[in-house]
Amino acid sequence: MSDVSVVVHHDAEVLAEAAAARLITRLVDAQSARGHASVVLTGGRIGTAMLAAVRRSPAHSAVDWSAVDVWWGDERFLAPGDAERNETQARDALLDHVPVDPARVHPMPADDGDFAGDPERAAEWYAAELAAATPGNADAEVPEFDVLLLGVGPDGHVASLFPEMPALYEERPAVAVHGAPKPPPTRLSLTLPAIQSAAEVWLVVSGEDKAPAAKMALSGAGPTQIPAAGAKGRHATRWLLDDAAASKLPPGLDRRATP
Repeated sequence: MSDVSVVVHHDAEVLAEAAAARLITRLVDAQSARGHASVVLTGGRIGTAMLAAVRRSPAHSAVDWSAVDVWWGDERFLAPGDAERNETQARDALLDHVPVDPARVHPMPADDGDFAGDPERAAEWYAAELAAATPGNADAEVPEFDVLLLGVGPDGHVASLFPEMPALYEERPAVAVHGAPKPPPTRLSLTLPAIQSAAEVWLVVSGEDKAPAAKMALSGAGPTQIPAAGAKGRHATRWLLDDAAASKLPPGLDRRATP
């Protein structure tokens, strides 16, 4: 598995700006290497702030947005356009403001139409979408995403994989989650095997309430107890934190970003 790096920024605003700059660079590098790039988006306060920072950055024009495949790590199973959906927040923050190719944007299904009331069917459909985008010679059921973004909850959850819940044991790439301990209770999520197929996994974390989870994930906890501990990329795993989220890390584990 990949090497793990930890970079700490002064506060959430600086973290969002720095992570946005890092993402733009990674997408440009991927496109320079092979003409296209892929990213898996996350929701939450810091994830959405990061996308808004990408939109504001003059450097975002260096990305050929028409050649970026956009996926999601999880989604709230709500009606289309609901303000709580990660897709809605991502479109408002970034995707509606850059020239993405609609055919390359892959939101998780909403609770509507053929999927109304049937999150299991929605998860199966998303797994099929992932499989269709995966090269035939790949050793996984999902593409090797260039960057897979994740937030981390105070309980250590990533995507909609919560501690001790059945989804943590799934081998399928995407699953329905019922009874999530934070609302809404019904969600769709990539599983750990799908997350671990990414070339790079970035955990972007802010806030003092996340500090215990970050400490445990980086100190050898198991993924059943702290799902974030199992979120690792094939080539790189990057923890990008603010001072508050890093406040409980052991001395020497973090690398302070240059102001």
